Order: sequence, then C-alpha cells, then structure tokens
Amino acid sequence: MAVKFPGKRFEINFLKLILALAFTLLIAGIFTPVMTITKLLFLESSFSIVSGLADLFSQQHYFLFVLISLLSIALPIIKIFLLAWALQSNKQRQQLDKLINLIHNYGRWAMLDVFVVALLMVAVKLGAIASVEVHSGLYWFATAVLITMYVTHRTVALLQKKPTQD
Repeated sequence: MAVKFPGKRFEINFLKLILALAFTLLIAGIFTPVMTITKLLFLESSFSIVSGLADLFSQQHYFLFVLISLLSIALPIIKIFLLAWALQSNKQRQQLDKLINLIHNYGRWAMLDVFVVALLMVAVKLGAIASVEVHSGLYWFATAVLITMYVTHRTVALLQKKPTQD
C-alpha cells in the first residue's frame, strides 16, 4: 500500500522550496571562496572548495581529493535529491523509512568541510606566521547543510505521524 505523507500539503511544498534554496546555496558555497590565508603579511591565497580540490588533485593527494569530493560535494547533492524524491514519492512507508534513515545517518558527514576549515583556522591562529580570513562560501555551504538537516528532521517527523487523509 502506497502511503502519502500525513499532514498538510503546505509543509511538504515548503520543505521542497527550502530544499531548492539549500541546493542553490550549496552550489554557491562550493564555487565561492571559502577563505583566504595570508602568510608573512604579503602572500595571500584564496580558495573555494572546488579550487581546493583542484589543488589536491594537481598535487597528487588523491585520497584527500576523493574523500573531500565525496563528503563535500557528492554526499550533500545526493542527500538533497533523495530528500526531494522522498517528499515527492508515493513509495511504501517502509521503503521511505529506510531511505530517510540512510539520509539522516550519513548526511551529517557533509559538515566535514566546515569542521576542517574551523580546525585550520584554529591551527593558523595559533601560529604567528599566517592569518585566516573566512569568506561567504563557508557561510553558504554551512547554511545549505543546516537547511538540509532541518528538512531531513521535518521529513522524519512527517513520516512518524499517523496517516491521515489530505
């Protein structure tokens, strides 16, 4: 038996709308500069997630390239599309529960970039040779991840409600 999400259609449409916003912010966060590192007061290096990945690849750090590509780009995009599909789907409740649990359990790894930048900032602040300036890309990326986490939470809550007729 196919199950519809219980509750108001308005909330589902709202969740779809902010999921589209999260996707837009994620793309902006991936391509917009995340930070600038200034060394010895005159050597500046700005980078985004994509340019950082390009640097890792060109320097042959393939493991880090694959790890960060998966956790910072592929996983958040997959999570957004799976959530959109789950909100649109007429699949069996058991299948949706499995999908939402998978998204919820593995989607947290998308915050890895924010964590790495925070660690880098702390490490650089401890040294007297360099300084870090955070840019909007980090905020766009973090906001996209937080919105996606909110949509996941609300989708789980909608699934746990008893089915009602719309």
